[in-house]
Amino acid sequence: MSEAGVDGDAGVPPARAMILAAGRGERMRPLTDSTPKPLLDVAGRPLIEWHLTTLAAAGFRQIVINVSWLAARIEETLGDGSRWNVEICYSREPYPPLETGGGIFRALDLLGDEPFLVVNGDVFTEADPGRLRLPGNSLAHLVMVPNPPHHPAGDFHCRSGLVASMPPGERLTYSGMGIYSPALFAGCRAGAFPLAPLLVEAMARGYVSGQRYDGYWCDVGNPERLDLLRAHLA
Repeated sequence: MSEAGVDGDAGVPPARAMILAAGRGERMRPLTDSTPKPLLDVAGRPLIEWHLTTLAAAGFRQIVINVSWLAARIEETLGDGSRWNVEICYSREPYPPLETGGGIFRALDLLGDEPFLVVNGDVFTEADPGRLRLPGNSLAHLVMVPNPPHHPAGDFHCRSGLVASMPPGERLTYSGMGIYSPALFAGCRAGAFPLAPLLVEAMARGYVSGQRYDGYWCDVGNPERLDLLRAHLA
């Protein structure tokens, strides 16, 4: 990773982590009709288990997982997290789920008052979440990656450690991993809503920092990319 927001006194380390795992995975159907996307097999173990192993190795001990589609299957498979030396708390959502913003907002009571890490359950990366920090003046810190072939236009601009929705700066793709302050969600109301508008509003005020990551990353969005990840890990 780049140096912005990493290591030393660059900011506040996240206290807890959240894995987003509530979605049905429409682009993965029919695989996800009977198996929740986080439990799809990747090199001999469920995709979400790779996240749990990485988070545990990075020092996280309290992990929140939001669940909706086939929620009982996920809870039965992962249990209380003791196999990974972590404590798992489940944030249960109705179906259809509450989108990213609404899902995080619903889980805030489980995430505490300090900055927390969020990682999408349907990405895979070899980035080390234990090195991430939230700078003191930021409401969010995003890990950005080079634009993949299926998303060539990217999401946001990143320049000098700040992320913005408008130029200048190189346009990159949000990796699905970031640190968030609970204050980002001030004024939100319970229900389904996306995360992006909250980020864009904070970007306009200069409150979203970020860093570029050039290591391995995969958006496991469809069966073809699932096969690519399996080949990489094999």
